[in-house]
Amino acid sequence: MLFFFCLNAFGENSESCGKIRSSVGVDVRPSYAFSSYKDDILRDIVDVTDARKTIIATSLHLKYGFTFSPSTPQGHLYPGAWQGIGVSANFLGNNKGIGTPLSIYAFQGAPVYRISDKISLFYEWNFGLSLGWRKCDGETAYSNLIVGSNVNAYINLGVGFLWKFHDQYAMTAGLDLTHFSNGNTSFPNPGVNMAGIRIGITKSFGKDSEKPTVCEAFDCDSLKKRHKLQFDVTAYGAWRKRAYRGGEAPVLLKGHYPVVGLDISPMWQIKKIFRAGASLDFQWDRSTDLKNYYASGSSSDDIQFYRPPVLRQICVGLSGRAELVMPIFSINLGMGYNFIGPEETRATYQLANLKVRFTDRFFLNIGYQLLNFQKQNNLMLGLGYSFR
Repeated sequence: MLFFFCLNAFGENSESCGKIRSSVGVDVRPSYAFSSYKDDILRDIVDVTDARKTIIATSLHLKYGFTFSPSTPQGHLYPGAWQGIGVSANFLGNNKGIGTPLSIYAFQGAPVYRISDKISLFYEWNFGLSLGWRKCDGETAYSNLIVGSNVNAYINLGVGFLWKFHDQYAMTAGLDLTHFSNGNTSFPNPGVNMAGIRIGITKSFGKDSEKPTVCEAFDCDSLKKRHKLQFDVTAYGAWRKRAYRGGEAPVLLKGHYPVVGLDISPMWQIKKIFRAGASLDFQWDRSTDLKNYYASGSSSDDIQFYRPPVLRQICVGLSGRAELVMPIFSINLGMGYNFIGPEETRATYQLANLKVRFTDRFFLNIGYQLLNFQKQNNLMLGLGYSFR
């Protein structure tokens, strides 16, 4: 990851990595932990009567980060932004029921409003993997915090105040939200949530470089060549679990079902950190519309379906998109409606994507999709290309 950071920032210049300022930090995040049993299918399949209540959680974080020098385009256009890699241990007080998971993640943050020379309002997101969970066996829950896999996605957002009380030291304090989920790739998947506070301290190495004039840092003419309109084309795939409700009780279907999608998104650069546009979204889901192809006579222990035609499992939607653009990473959010497809897909859908740019044109896409703000649908793991 550090190789791609440097490659993306400064091309093939071997001295480029000297144009960053490194830092290490420690966070403590006490939280209230909660989950949800609103899913009727989960209630009908998993026995939660003896689940131990877990409501208190604490996570400890160790992070390596860096900021770009003002002598680079990133440091000039995004002053004060930081990014890096972190690891954390999550203590939930119920090792038998849910384990003590460890997380490894990428993070990025930036000041959004400077209250004074030393104090500013900031945001920071974390995204990565969390390992070491004790998964539910699919029948009995040993905790109210249920997960269906040993490895889950880790998503976090924090906001608060940053106090730079020394050239090399800063403290942070604020609010913190966390979500763990396997992206509907295993069952059950209600997700684990934590809401609380965060307190941290960071030490930077080296000194702040004096900010040169723009023309001393890099070619001034390059800043004026802003590509206002570009088309992002993203292809993705994933796998998912599915439950079938043919009678009174739902039945968890065996195996996993593939999902493939394509998004074509014209995006307009409104500000240096903000893009907006629309997207034409295509998706094929192998588990769609199975109810109309049920093989009568098959038992609940081994439900069989006739294979639906491919066109019966494709949906087409139109969504609005908004994107926060920062060095290396972009966060793309969208909401749309499927106007073509089977009846069960005719709904609003919500999207959250993290784009990791390897070059100015190629990017890695990691995302998730919901239906009607509540139904967990599928992951979106793929690659994209920007046409200008």
